[in-house]
Amino acid sequence: MPRAVTLIRSASLSDVAEYAYAATAPAESRLIFLAGACPLNEDGSTAALGDFAGQAAKAVENMRTALTDSGASLHDVISTRVLVASQRQEDLVTAWEVVREAFGDHDVPSTLMGVTVLGYDGQLVEIEAIAAVLDS
Repeated sequence: MPRAVTLIRSASLSDVAEYAYAATAPAESRLIFLAGACPLNEDGSTAALGDFAGQAAKAVENMRTALTDSGASLHDVISTRVLVASQRQEDLVTAWEVVREAFGDHDVPSTLMGVTVLGYDGQLVEIEAIAAVLDS
């Protein structure tokens, strides 16, 4: 099945970033706007308390589920925003590495942000995403 998302890597910008700087989708694609994927278990409890990597992994798992229920996959994601409740850069990097690994070669444009607090008790990570698919 053809993909709607085309990643754009600029030769004019630094190659240090581990993601494409831009992405496009054709006008006929269906856009999917995901709420922030949180590290919540089915019972509503926060997973992996105190563990940035564990919460990032659970958020990715929940994001995959929302994408599947929308008729999409990680390869249909066009951009992400990763929110980490920490002022320490190493905590942001810990969460980012999990997200980056999940996306593999589909290194979508992403923003990584440290925030003061997130919505659920003990929540450290949240991942927002937009996807684009071509329906047949």
